[in-house]
Amino acid sequence: MTTPSFPVSAIVAAQRPHRKDAARNFDALLAAAREAFAENGADASLEDIARRAGVGIGTLYRNFPTRRALFESVYADEVDALCRAALEVADREPWEALAAWLDRFAGYMVTKRAVREALEGESEILGACRDSMYAAGGPLFERAQQAGEARSDMDFGDLLRMVAGISATHFTDDAQRDRVLAIALDGVRTHR
Repeated sequence: MTTPSFPVSAIVAAQRPHRKDAARNFDALLAAAREAFAENGADASLEDIARRAGVGIGTLYRNFPTRRALFESVYADEVDALCRAALEVADREPWEALAAWLDRFAGYMVTKRAVREALEGESEILGACRDSMYAAGGPLFERAQQAGEARSDMDFGDLLRMVAGISATHFTDDAQRDRVLAIALDGVRTHR
C-alpha cells in the first residue's frame, strides 16, 4: 500500500532548505513562531521569534521575506503535521483513530486562529492546506461511519466546524478542553 501524498506536503518540502544548518534554522524559526503566535496572536514580534529561535533577524527575513510568508509557512507546517498524524492513527480501530486525530486537530486550532486572522483572503497555500486536511481526516471519519460508530447524518465539514468551535472557546486548562471535546464527540458516536 502506498502512502497518500497531500498537496501541503509538497509545499512544505519545497520551502525547507536543503543544507543542514539552514534547515535547522528554518525549523527553529517555525517552532518559535508557532509558540509566539499561540502566546501573542498574529501581533507576535518578529524580533522575539528570531530571538526564541536563536538566530538573527536577518536569518528570519532570509527564510521568510514577509510576515505573510512566515504565517503561511507555520500554517502549512501545522497542517502537514496534522496530515501525518492521520496516517499514524489510521491502523487503529475506526472510532479510536478518528478521536485521536480530532484531538490533534483541536490542538492545531490554537495556531490556526492566530495565523488565519493575519491571512486575509485565499492563497495557494491555504487552498492546499484545506484540501490536505480533508484528504487526511475525511477517510478516518468515513471509516468510522462505515463501521457504524459515527453518525451518518453529518459530514466531515460538520465535524470539523464543531471541533473548531469548541477549540475557539477559552478553557481554564487542557483537561477542561478535553472533557468538553469528549462530551461533544459522544454526540457524534453512535454506540459506546
